[in-house]
Amino acid sequence: MKFSFRNISLVTMGAILGVGITIGHGVMAERDAGDTPLPLEEMRAFTEIFGKIKSDYVEATDDKELLENAIRGMLSGLDPHSAYLSPEGYKELQVGTSGEFGGLGIEVGMEDGFVKVVSPIDDTPAQKAGMQAGDLIIRLDDKAVKGMTLNEAVKLMRGKPGTDIVLTVVRDGTDAPFKVTITRAVIKVNSIKKRMLEPGFGYIRITQFQSNTGENLVEEISKLKKEADGELKGLILDLRNNPGGVLNAAVAVSDAFLEEGLIVYTEGRINDSQMRFKATPTDIIKGKPLVVLVNEGSASASEIVAGALQDHKRAIILGAPTFGKGSVQTVIPIAKGAALKLTTARYYTPSGRSIQAEGIVPDIELEKLKISAVDTTAFDPIKEADLSRHLENGEENPEASGKDASKDKAKDEPSLAERDYQLYEALNLIKGLHILQR
Repeated sequence: MKFSFRNISLVTMGAILGVGITIGHGVMAERDAGDTPLPLEEMRAFTEIFGKIKSDYVEATDDKELLENAIRGMLSGLDPHSAYLSPEGYKELQVGTSGEFGGLGIEVGMEDGFVKVVSPIDDTPAQKAGMQAGDLIIRLDDKAVKGMTLNEAVKLMRGKPGTDIVLTVVRDGTDAPFKVTITRAVIKVNSIKKRMLEPGFGYIRITQFQSNTGENLVEEISKLKKEADGELKGLILDLRNNPGGVLNAAVAVSDAFLEEGLIVYTEGRINDSQMRFKATPTDIIKGKPLVVLVNEGSASASEIVAGALQDHKRAIILGAPTFGKGSVQTVIPIAKGAALKLTTARYYTPSGRSIQAEGIVPDIELEKLKISAVDTTAFDPIKEADLSRHLENGEENPEASGKDASKDKAKDEPSLAERDYQLYEALNLIKGLHILQR
């Protein structure tokens, strides 16, 4: 799988607490001759206000801090993903490239002044503590989030592994805010997990898109093929609660299942924002049925994959509408170790659909359902063996007790439908597709 990846930094949404991203250099757009001239009156107003703050504010102010705050304000008025990164913030952003660091294991953004959980990452403290996509964090320990910048909130959530933080959370469907205690840990994210659900029917989960995710996907599918005696009957690709990652990984994953055609393209005002990525020959599962699971926590790169496979009719998308993060951020290093994270383009699916604020609507939508067994302990139905003077079976079966014990043990283990109803439906769907394809 070959494709070009220009010297541009494309990052995931929001701020990341335990997620790797790729940082590079971008190119700023030059001012066109046809652009409107600088608004001199507004510039004078800015200078006047700056002077008034310097002379009249109740406490002495620092020029550098005032100007940085002005820059932050200018960028915050654009969109939720553009931001000024101080030298410290820029270093924190680059920490993700190491793939191992302290954190909670959630991707977050800002909404109405509060920290919003985009998605918890598998096998991290946040996920184990029960954090869910869509949760609003309103307090960090005893400090109110309202009024903080996202970087300030992220800084508070990060800390020494082994230390606790108490999050006050508001969640849809709950009557009142509740507290969640999470122990910080060193986050080691394994981007791909695989297993065989039933003979011949494989399952791949991608937790985030890292630079080597495409290569790892090919390796894991090869292992599943060996378990399936050389060929899979079908595959489920799970992108639920996947917050995204680097663009080339999304392209590589899509390319693994497509033999030709456009995968994704981007459009913006600068030349480097005009990019098109096309598939190369060879479908790794040779046209076998493919089902992609998504939900409201599937964002950015996840939506690129789902959109490409949906437009090419290569997969059935199942689950809930995705997050809708379809913009491209370029990280531009500036003076003295700081950086500018600026939204420079939008993603488009092969058919020309913009992902931004719309997301990917599944081919089959599934509500959040949880299947549970009916409690029969209150009343046991009467059977022949319970009747007075019933006839005995007439045969001795020394293994009967063992069989009963194994049945009881199987009964204690929750079924796939109980553990993960969406995955259960995906398995049923892919088995049906396999029958139709034969």
